[in-house]
Amino acid sequence: MDNLALRLKNVNEAGAYRLGCGVDELRAAAAQAGFALFDADLAAVQGKGEFLAALAQAVHAPDWFGANWDALADALGDLSWHTSPGYVLLLRNGGDTLGLNDDHNVATEILEDTVEFWKLQGRPFWVFFC
Repeated sequence: MDNLALRLKNVNEAGAYRLGCGVDELRAAAAQAGFALFDADLAAVQGKGEFLAALAQAVHAPDWFGANWDALADALGDLSWHTSPGYVLLLRNGGDTLGLNDDHNVATEILEDTVEFWKLQGRPFWVFFC
């Protein structure tokens, strides 16, 4: 776990990955690193609206969250209501499409852009799929 916590702190390695360890191990490593961990269960997601709602709930999005792709990008790039030296977004039970069909590429692009934005800020932002 110590090794995972150290790796999470490496801003250059941050990205979107399939989770290669147990969820509890990831949670413990994120806590050890002092990172915020946002956990979104996508099991019931069937489309854009439910996906956006699940992520808004996971990141505790503020009232201004507009439930559209731009609002998701803005919220993930802000997180001022939850400051942390780094972030871990865990997307569970989403399958290969995250519960999305036509919009899967849009969601993936937003997540990748978020990782890159936070790298420029010197803070790791990780996305794990399981």
